[in-house]
Amino acid sequence: MRKYVIQRFIQLIPVLIGITFLSFAMMRMAGSDAITELYGDKGAVAQEVIDAKKAELGLDKPFVTQYFSWLGGMLTGDMGTSYVSGREVFPTFVSKLPATLLLTALSILMTVAISIPLGILAAVNHDKIIDYILRLLSFVGNSLPNFFVALLLMQLLAIKLKLLPVISNGTTLRSALMPTLTLAIAMSAKYMRQVRTTVLEELNKDYVTGAKARGVRNRVILWKSVLKSSMLTIITLLALSIGSLLGGTAIIESIFMWDGVGKLAVDAITMRDYPLIQAYVVWMAIIYVLVNLITDLMYHALDPRIRLGVSKE
Repeated sequence: MRKYVIQRFIQLIPVLIGITFLSFAMMRMAGSDAITELYGDKGAVAQEVIDAKKAELGLDKPFVTQYFSWLGGMLTGDMGTSYVSGREVFPTFVSKLPATLLLTALSILMTVAISIPLGILAAVNHDKIIDYILRLLSFVGNSLPNFFVALLLMQLLAIKLKLLPVISNGTTLRSALMPTLTLAIAMSAKYMRQVRTTVLEELNKDYVTGAKARGVRNRVILWKSVLKSSMLTIITLLALSIGSLLGGTAIIESIFMWDGVGKLAVDAITMRDYPLIQAYVVWMAIIYVLVNLITDLMYHALDPRIRLGVSKE
């Protein structure tokens, strides 16, 4: 296991470097920078002032020089200083993490609580009325964009019923309920169908038929065999969701003014604040790399065929 983990880490290093390089290049190709955005709204500013500010921040240097300067600083723990606020990037970024971590945890818990039981219920009642109803609800939930769901919830829960604040008034559970529900509705609709398909596929396998022929109760077969065999698919889905949520769901955070890393990234992109954007890109890359690694390790633990190198076919 240790050898496998080391190999995976070594393989992921060039991936991380490649992601940072490409994102750095794409930002420079945008044709603007923080200084242009900063002084663009202030009317006539002498070009000498703009050039001096760019030289101060190192924006006048060649692209490759800028990239390796930033990469060297990041490897030594220095992620630079925000071009807009003048504050250090790392503390600024870390200060936004609690809000995103809270939103991620609540969204995942709500998604699991909704999608897994309903997916199992739909599979067990295959082609019955309850299955059709759940599939219809899943289709509708999957079809609605997150921002539209957010607006509907605002209208219903905040404006009509006045149960929750329209926008966030701090990192509190009450403020987190609407963004959490918005994210959970879309994820639950998608994952309920996946859980239903996976469980239904397992229920149609020979070992289930054999267990029923031996007189094993359906509930025992479902909870002790079928769900265990379905865990790989469920874990994969949850891992992907955790990765995207930890990266911050930018649209939802911006709509509800939830002060997390997603909203921070949107504001940084608007102002061409390169150091903050790069911090966000690195965070996203690391999250997805670690989530994929942890998922692989869980595969090893749950599926002996993977540990033994045996094909699933």
